[in-house]
Amino acid sequence: MTQSNIEIYQIEGGKTEISVVLDSETVWLNMNQITTLFQRDKSVISRHISNIFKEKELDKKSTVAKNATVQMEGNREVVREIEFYNLDIIISIGYRVKSQRGTQFRIWANKVLKDYLVKGFSINEEKLAKQNNQLIELQKTVKLLGEVLNSKQLSNDESTGLLKIISDYSYALEILDRYDYQELEINNTSGKETYQLTYEEAIKQIELVRPVHGNSELFGREKDQSLQSSIGTIYQTFNGVDLYPSIEEKAANLLYYITKNHSFVDGNKRIAAFIFLYFLEKNGILFDEKGNKRIANNALVALTLMIAVSKTDEKETMVKVTVNLINRNNW
Repeated sequence: MTQSNIEIYQIEGGKTEISVVLDSETVWLNMNQITTLFQRDKSVISRHISNIFKEKELDKKSTVAKNATVQMEGNREVVREIEFYNLDIIISIGYRVKSQRGTQFRIWANKVLKDYLVKGFSINEEKLAKQNNQLIELQKTVKLLGEVLNSKQLSNDESTGLLKIISDYSYALEILDRYDYQELEINNTSGKETYQLTYEEAIKQIELVRPVHGNSELFGREKDQSLQSSIGTIYQTFNGVDLYPSIEEKAANLLYYITKNHSFVDGNKRIAAFIFLYFLEKNGILFDEKGNKRIANNALVALTLMIAVSKTDEKETMVKVTVNLINRNNW
C-alpha cells in the first residue's frame, strides 16, 4: 500500500477544492495526515475514530491497515508500523469533526455524492433505453413476420426460415443483454464428449478438404507445433478433472486456440472453423433434432472473425459467447 493524500487548498475566488489521490480504489491516510486534513488535534481525531468503532458504524478490520514506514528519530532511521485509515473512516470523521475544514469537506462530499447519484441514474436510464430499443426492434421483426404470413401461403421451408429468424434474433438479444450486465454463464451444455479429436485425425481431415480450397500447397501447411498444442489444451485436466468438461466448452476453446495461434501458412481461420464443426459433428451436436446446423455458416464466419481480432483478455468472453450459441438453449 502506498501513501495517498487528500489536500485542501484555496483557488481563485476563495472556492475550496479537495484533491483526492486514490490507491487500490480507496484512500489511505495515517493519523497525522487526517489531523492535517481537518486541522484538529490528534486527540480529537482519535476520539472520533474510537467512537466510530464503538458505535459499530464501521468495522475496524476492513477499514484500518498497517504499513511499515521509515521514520527519522534523531539521527536514526527507524521502521515502524503505522495505522492507515481508508476513505470510509475519513468521510465518517468529516461528518463528525467541528472545524472549518470539516465544513469544507462536507460541502465537497455532498457534491460528490450528488454527482454520483445523478450520473448513476443517467447510466441506468441509458441501459433501460437500450433494452427498450431492443424490444422495439424485436416487436418490429415479429410484426414483419405477421405481415409476411398474411400476404402469402408459405412453404414449409419458408415457414421454418422465418421462425428461425425470430428465434435466433430473440436469443441473440438475450445473449447481448447478459453480456452487457456481465452475466454470461456457461450452462445447459451436453456433458462429456464421446469422441476425442487427435492431432493425426485433424491433419488427415485438413488434407481431405484441401482440394475444396483450391488444392494450394500452402493451405494447411503448419508453421509450428501450435495445432498439436491447441488440441492437447482442450483435454487438459486438474486433479483428474477436465478443465473444459463439456463438448461445447471443448469445441469453443478449440475454435479459439486454433484461430488465435495462427498455426498455418494459409487458410488458418477456415481450418479453425472446419475443425470446430468436425468436432461438433463427431460428438453428435452439430445438428438439432430437425437436422438444422446448430450454428449457421454466416454466424460461424462472424464468430471466427471476432475471435481473430479479439484481445487476449477477452478470451473468456469469446468462449462464453460461443458456448451460448451452440448449447442446448439453441436446441
